[in-house]
Amino acid sequence: MSQTTTPTEHQTETIRSILERARTDHEQQVSDADVEALIEDAERDLYDGADRETIYEALLNVTTARIEREPAYKQVAADVFRQRYYRRLLGDRVGDDGDEGDDDAEDASQSLAASLDPDDLEGYEFDRAYRETFVDNLHTGVEAGKLDERLVDDRFDLTTIGEALAPERDEKLEYLAMSTLEQRYFLRLNDEETPIELPQAFWMRVAMGLAIEEDDPTERALEFYEVLSTLRFTPSTPTLFHAGTAHPQLSSCYLTTVQDDLADIFDSYKHHAQLSKWSGGLGNDWTNLRAAGSLIESTGVESTGVVPFLRISNDVTAAINRSGKRRGAACAYLECWHLDFPQFLDLKRNTGDERRRTPDMNTAAWIPDLFMERVQEDGKWTLFSPDEVPDLHGTYGEAFAEQYEHYESLAEAGELRQYETVDAADLWRQLLTRLFETGHPWVTFKDPCNVRSPQDHEGVINSSNLCTEITLNTSSEEHAVCNLGSVNFANHVTSADGADAGSDTNASLDRERLSDTVETAMRMLDNVVDLCFYPTDEAEDSNMRHRPVGLGTMGFHDALMELGVPMASEEAVEAANRWQEFVSYHAILNSSKLAKERGTYPSYEGSKWDRGQLPQDTVDQLEAERGQEIPTDRDETMDWFVVREHVEEHGMRNSNTMAVAPTATVSTINGTTASIEPMYSNLYVKSNMSGDFTIVNDHLVEDLKDRDLWDSEMIDRIKFHDGSIQEIDRVPEDLKELYRGAFEIDPRDQLRLTAHRQTWIDQSVSHNVFFPSTDGSLLDDVYTTAWELGMKTTYYLRTLGASQIEKSTLDMAEYGKTQHRDGEAMTDGGSRRSSRDADDGSKELCSIEDPTCDACQ
Repeated sequence: MSQTTTPTEHQTETIRSILERARTDHEQQVSDADVEALIEDAERDLYDGADRETIYEALLNVTTARIEREPAYKQVAADVFRQRYYRRLLGDRVGDDGDEGDDDAEDASQSLAASLDPDDLEGYEFDRAYRETFVDNLHTGVEAGKLDERLVDDRFDLTTIGEALAPERDEKLEYLAMSTLEQRYFLRLNDEETPIELPQAFWMRVAMGLAIEEDDPTERALEFYEVLSTLRFTPSTPTLFHAGTAHPQLSSCYLTTVQDDLADIFDSYKHHAQLSKWSGGLGNDWTNLRAAGSLIESTGVESTGVVPFLRISNDVTAAINRSGKRRGAACAYLECWHLDFPQFLDLKRNTGDERRRTPDMNTAAWIPDLFMERVQEDGKWTLFSPDEVPDLHGTYGEAFAEQYEHYESLAEAGELRQYETVDAADLWRQLLTRLFETGHPWVTFKDPCNVRSPQDHEGVINSSNLCTEITLNTSSEEHAVCNLGSVNFANHVTSADGADAGSDTNASLDRERLSDTVETAMRMLDNVVDLCFYPTDEAEDSNMRHRPVGLGTMGFHDALMELGVPMASEEAVEAANRWQEFVSYHAILNSSKLAKERGTYPSYEGSKWDRGQLPQDTVDQLEAERGQEIPTDRDETMDWFVVREHVEEHGMRNSNTMAVAPTATVSTINGTTASIEPMYSNLYVKSNMSGDFTIVNDHLVEDLKDRDLWDSEMIDRIKFHDGSIQEIDRVPEDLKELYRGAFEIDPRDQLRLTAHRQTWIDQSVSHNVFFPSTDGSLLDDVYTTAWELGMKTTYYLRTLGASQIEKSTLDMAEYGKTQHRDGEAMTDGGSRRSSRDADDGSKELCSIEDPTCDACQ
């Protein structure tokens, strides 16, 4: 039979059947006329004899293209995606013979689509097949050596486990989430095959993997599954990749410190590769290495300094593809008194000797308070080589200042071989210039990290991690490890009657649900410590001694929008402060409860916990150390005496309990805003390893619909303004305030939010700075403000092209107009590239979701 270019009647009916099922519960947003238009558009990409995969692909193309005009299409596209995915995994259970090209294919596709409809089963038990497939694939995964054989032994009641699966929860996953999970997270037997996991099977496999050594694994797996599958808490990406597998490398972050010894340097490269191989993001401290020109006593020659070794580290990073799913990612830290620090600042530049550049690795400056004080007083700053000042890196606060000034006096007396005196303000200005030009080095503060550390009795914190939220001790014997996961604030906002908030103006944070989530999350994270496969002995020794975990949060801005609270408001500051206080209260209390059940972590004795000091107490200590006020609210609004008494009696299970990571990918799975960050824009295109996806702000669309303002003209205006609504006259002022994008909120206001939440956190917060200007004095003020607020770390500096800066609604008298610079826009990663528009006209976000940035989550 000859092939024609016109789809057949059977194909048209198949398309219609798929669409009718996909728009269930969205009939108001996707009308009958819309269905007909979708069919017509899809058929343009089809032909007589097109197989079912082609039909699904055509439908995904036409539904995702409409997301910008109607957010309901995120769910419609997700349902089309699920129908295709169900057919791939469950088709043989309904007699699908896999023939794709014969005359009966259209009839098979149509009947299959109907048979897989949970609302119209026609004798086929969809739920039963879903559960049977889950159990069968557990056995298949074990037989293939992919899954832990304990998942199918008698410790788990697989009948009970299977019956607990809730296939209807698949509908919580939007199209972007489904696509990301299918491409990167669902278990495959090999790289070429279709994944073998259905969405709920994925969540249950993770739950079982984390419950595998519990006293009652089945009961705990069901508890864990409940919070995972309802998207209340999500562990970090390595845990999702590997929980329940034969090689459960579950940890997110590793921190190492490199010694000034050639053998140790090359051992560090080996450890770097081993840790990266298993999905770990690395923070490497290089400050111990002597500077260029230093004398090597054993050979009598001069050292080449830190930079050449960092180039090798860069190449090791680039060579590793973490678990075949993510690129290798690392960050090098150097303290700003190091004699090689000026050269370190240039590592990410696009000009100069390529052998002295690190294009594939991040950099961060480790800055003591004394340097910031010298900058403020316009003083001098001396650069040293670590081999002549061996104790500087291991001290902080007043002790550091005393030693530093002692070495300055030795230098002035001519008793040091190498040193250089510079203007502190000039070095700070050079740092900020490179930061603006390249996005590096990130600015992190040594003294707040150490003064406030619960583990000050175990040595010093030499650096942070890849994403700047982990602050743990490292040494030549220990590689610090942290295990992360994030609570989704947006899924803890409920209406007065307890239902999901939706557009209810009386919605509030459900504290009872949140406390339950935190309790379960802390147990899961503590289990990770014992279940984890450790790539190095140093990592295992460290993690078992200290047992740190990092409970974080995401969906903060999403939750604020549900509550009708603008992010640039005092209400938002209060929410950041009190919500984090609540999380902190329950995280610490539940770690202490785990200590009562399981025992304290081995290095507990002598810690701040043991000395009766909680995170909020340490802000006063930092204030006293500096001798100047830290302007944050530390008032306790909960019954903290309960926590203090419990810790005093039972101790702590974990040396550290909280860290707010970027959540670049897991927030995508949750369909919420990343971490504690503001939404990027109301309309943009997100790019990550899974592809390009249109993102539209559902909350804004619903509010505009409620006021009869959502129409084609409004959509086009928002697209014209790159997702901003600030210059659209039709939009009411209250909505303009509520729906400011990341670059429309003063970065110093965002710093205040983080500084207040940082009060209650024993580690740090990965805080991106969104800077809508080119004014160097303002950039100086932003980062000086971060230090004055007592923040421990900052992450990327995100900047915009000049054309977008001019559209900012910040005080233009302060931020000013700027000239467009050769059509280029600064990307979030710091590299400069041409700004470009997506095919649909919306502004593309170049790399804010670049896979190299989502190492922690």
